[in-house]
Amino acid sequence: MAAASSASGAAGAARGQGLRDVSLTILCAVLVWQMLHLWAGEVALSSPAQTVSRLAALLADPGFWPDVLETATALLWALLIAGVGGLGLGTLLGVHRLSGQVAEPLLVAVYALPKITLYPLILLIFGLGMSAKVAFGAIHGIIPVTLFTLNAVRNIRPVHMKTARVMRLTPWQALRGVWVPAALPEIVTGQRIGFALTLLGVLLGEMFSSQRGLGFTIMNAIGLNDVPLIMAIALLLAIFAVVTSSLLLALERRLGARG
Repeated sequence: MAAASSASGAAGAARGQGLRDVSLTILCAVLVWQMLHLWAGEVALSSPAQTVSRLAALLADPGFWPDVLETATALLWALLIAGVGGLGLGTLLGVHRLSGQVAEPLLVAVYALPKITLYPLILLIFGLGMSAKVAFGAIHGIIPVTLFTLNAVRNIRPVHMKTARVMRLTPWQALRGVWVPAALPEIVTGQRIGFALTLLGVLLGEMFSSQRGLGFTIMNAIGLNDVPLIMAIALLLAIFAVVTSSLLLALERRLGARG
């Protein structure tokens, strides 16, 4: 009982410390933001209060939600393609080591290219609209997911493979009971990084080849020099990205601790 109580107290203290750290980080960010606003002026940067007020007005405006839905739809499709495609391709390359050794430097080289240089090709193939945004987002996310999955599968400890052979597991049983648990933490890391880059790709696609979506709204706001609107959408996207990445990071740490 004493040990359980001590563990519960330690967990509570850790959660309390985590909340204090998050609160302090947010407070510091708001203070820096306010100081930058005072230094640069309203023409360049709206204040935190102005931005939150504009975001609240946007969320209350029914005309804003179709753009949110457009971006969310494109993001979901792009994440599905990048996540599933990268997971499958990375697994195949990780299992077949020679193919992985050949493909890895090529993927790293392609990953280093500025993706915006590929956008004319994307437009030529997919045209304007949803398909181009999805393709551009998927291109940003699929390579990191593939690379992390490749390394996760390739770095599975030999003792795990030997255990599967000694236990005479079928390939499906070995995949489900040995390979996936061993590789899952690194795979989740790849999915987390892929999510951030896929979101970036979708927004860039909307900025250059769309008549709807949050990226298109940002471009319109830039043309009108509507700084509060730009900052409000940026804040909304930042909150969404931070919350999602934090959830994936927590999952990654939990899986790593179990491993």
